[in-house]
Amino acid sequence: MEERPIIIKKVKKKSAGAHGGSWKVAYADFVTAMMAFFLLLWLLSMVSPDKRAALSEYFRNYSIFKEIGASMLGGKESSVISTQIQVVQGQAGRTPRQEMVDPAKSLTPTKEEIEKRLKTSIAEKLESLKDQVLIDIVNAGVRIQIVDKEGSEMFRLGSADPTDRAREVLKVVGDVIAELPNRVVIEGHTDAAPFRGVQNTNWELSTSRASSARRELEKRGLDPSRISKVIGYADQELLIPEDPRDARNRRISIILLQ
Repeated sequence: MEERPIIIKKVKKKSAGAHGGSWKVAYADFVTAMMAFFLLLWLLSMVSPDKRAALSEYFRNYSIFKEIGASMLGGKESSVISTQIQVVQGQAGRTPRQEMVDPAKSLTPTKEEIEKRLKTSIAEKLESLKDQVLIDIVNAGVRIQIVDKEGSEMFRLGSADPTDRAREVLKVVGDVIAELPNRVVIEGHTDAAPFRGVQNTNWELSTSRASSARRELEKRGLDPSRISKVIGYADQELLIPEDPRDARNRRISIILLQ
């Protein structure tokens, strides 16, 4: 019987290519990243607009150098950042830029708020004298004028010593403004009736009365460093110019600068 030759067949397996299955890894990474992205979008949709604005501003102004400085300074830098990102609560629909509040301004009420606070306090505590306390808004800020009227003077004739009425008014006013951060200007005014003491005129008298008012306010807790100016105008800035000798021209003006 004739023997058949033995044939050995070598089969070479072809490789899948230079990249093999690495595309699967890349695809898996892509899918994972997309899932994380959509999860982030879902989480952001659950956060209120004001918090999203604060978060946006934080990362927009984030600096690794500030964070390092914060740890080296015991957290002082972090407290600065936290005060810079103040969000007005409950103001949905405002833009992130509008949500940001200047720390210095956030501590200072508006002119209207100060005016309302003062008028409320005067109405509640000085019912009998409220017609002698005039409160209005001027360009410089909020002005409080404590005026005389016939039979109810704030200072004795020719004197810089406040009466009990004046002290009562200055006490109420002082309690309110002592809690505010505004700088203060105190002005003294007289009427046009000529006054000449031994060494005094209406100029000295108005200045002395303004300084007396300053001392009374400081007793009520006004920080002396907040006093911007104490000045006397004599009869040069009359409240009732058509009647220069009207008692209401004799007054103390306290201006809360804004």
